[in-house]
Order: sequence, then C-alpha cells, then structure tokens
Amino acid sequence: MLEIRDGLQIVDNELAAISDVMGKLAKCYRDTLMTGRSNLQQAVPITLGYKMAGLLSAVERHRTRLAEIWPRILVGEFAGASDTLASIEVGGLETQAALMQELGLSQPDIAWHTIRDNIADVDCFLGLVTSTLGKLSTDIKLMMQTEVSEVYEPYAHGRGSSSTMPQKPNPISSCYIHACTSVVRQHVAALLDANVADHERSTGPWEIEWIVLLEAFCLTAGALAQSRFVLEGLEVDEKRMRANLDMANGLVVSEAVMMGPGPYLGREYAHDLVYDICRVAIQENRPLLDLLAANPEISAHMNREELSKLCDPANYLGLSGEMVDRVLRKKDMR
Repeated sequence: MLEIRDGLQIVDNELAAISDVMGKLAKCYRDTLMTGRSNLQQAVPITLGYKMAGLLSAVERHRTRLAEIWPRILVGEFAGASDTLASIEVGGLETQAALMQELGLSQPDIAWHTIRDNIADVDCFLGLVTSTLGKLSTDIKLMMQTEVSEVYEPYAHGRGSSSTMPQKPNPISSCYIHACTSVVRQHVAALLDANVADHERSTGPWEIEWIVLLEAFCLTAGALAQSRFVLEGLEVDEKRMRANLDMANGLVVSEAVMMGPGPYLGREYAHDLVYDICRVAIQENRPLLDLLAANPEISAHMNREELSKLCDPANYLGLSGEMVDRVLRKKDMR
C-alpha cells in the first residue's frame, strides 16, 4: 500500500503536467483548421484545439477518478492469520489504528486479505489512464505519416532516424507509449483474476499481484513521461493541415453542402443529389464548388457566393470552439 501510494502520487503529478500542456495546446490551436477523420477517411472539418480539448477532458476525468479512489484504496491491512486480530487479546483494533496512523493509511473496517477489489481498482484506473495515452499516441503516429505530415514528435538530432533510411523521423515516443499501454491493459485482466481468491489465505491468486502490479505502475509511469515529452515539444504544421483539408477539392464539407439546399429540395433528395455530384468530383478531380454551381437544381435556389460559403471549412466547425472553451473553463475551476 505504501508503494501504491507513492506510485499514485507520481501518476497524479504527471497527469497534472499533461493537463497543463494539453490546455495550452487546446487554447493555442482553438481555431486551427484540420480535417476530422472517420474510418481513416476525411470526414468534416475540426480544429487541432478541439482534438486536444477532447483528450484533455479525458485526462481531467482521470484526475477526478484518482481523487475519488484515493481514500478508498489507501487502506492498510493488519489482522493476523485469519484476519480476526485474535492474537492480540486486548486492544487489537487500537493497535491496528495506531499502526495505520504511523503509516499514513486508513484503518480498514474489516480485513481484506482475500477480498482485494481495492488492488484491482488501482489497476483498472491505470488501464483507463494508459488507454487515453494510447489514443493520443495512435493519433500522433497517424498524423506523422509522410502523406499526412500534420504534427511531429519533438526533433532532436539523430532521434527517430532509421538505421538505413536517414530521411525518416520515426514516432519513437508514440511507439513506446503504445507498447506500454497495451501491456497495462493485459495486466488489468490479471489483477481481476487475482480477486478470485480462496478462503482467508489464497493458494496463488495473491501472487499474481506481485508480478504484474509493479510492472503496471512502471509501464504507466513510462507512458506518462513519454506523453508529456511529446506534448511539450509537439511540432505542428498548420499549412499542411490546411493543404490536407483542401486536397479533396471541397469534399470535406459535403455534409454542409447537403444541408444547404435541403430546405428547398428536401433532405433525402439533397443528400442523393450531392452524393452523385461528389462521385463526379472524385472521378474527374474537379472542385466540388464548380460542380454545385453548374447544377441547375441547386443553382436555382443558391448562387455561387452562397455555395462558396458552404464550401469554406471554417464555416462548418459547429460548436467546436465553444466546446474547447468549456473544457478549458472546467479545468481552470479545478
């Protein structure tokens, strides 16, 4: 329990630092346009600040979870052979209380030697934390692809270079984070298995903790440290983000375009009509705006200037900015 307390303090400190840097990134890039992706395909426009604020909201929930589980978990155990304090004839509970006070742990209501949900609670928490870090690292790896090139891990001479291909900036930290988080998730299942204990002293499940709990903390600490390093030095290419938005000739705003003539043509008909126009734009590599303006059914209700506004990704961000602001306000209120 003393080791768990020290380990959770490390996690708490790292989460606070990551929250701060995510908050700065969300604020700095609140209005920086990029493409949102669905099934790895361009979907609708978002901002980098919106993406960061989404991850920040998860980190803030983890900090809240930790504050909630802290008193529930940090409870000591001192009760004797079958956990009844029978070996101390007088003042057993008082002795237990004094020991817990000296150790800085809470006194248990009853022994928990083979009822170890508190230990599993710790590892489930670590699994949630590292899953969020895994999401962060996955997005960064995908955004670092040569064909995307929207963000990069911090540059240092020689870091991430290939042994045979000098041009490659490999996502080293993101790879480490991914590996660490994957193993921690497997450890969650092992710690849940350790809960299935027999009688008042188990014949093996307890020992599972000795193997995996320490490693889960070490891997979590590593994933947190690497995530903090990446975020603190994240390199952002705003021009490339804009170029990627524009590369599909306006198709990234097809949903907005569909909604525009919907009141005049009917939503379902407008959807089918814009769908067919999008197929032509893809096949002929032509700007969506030109095809929309040339379509007699659409141009009968909307002129080119109106269609141009619909085709501007900056005009189809919904309430993303307000959502970023809400996350930042909630963080500042902590």
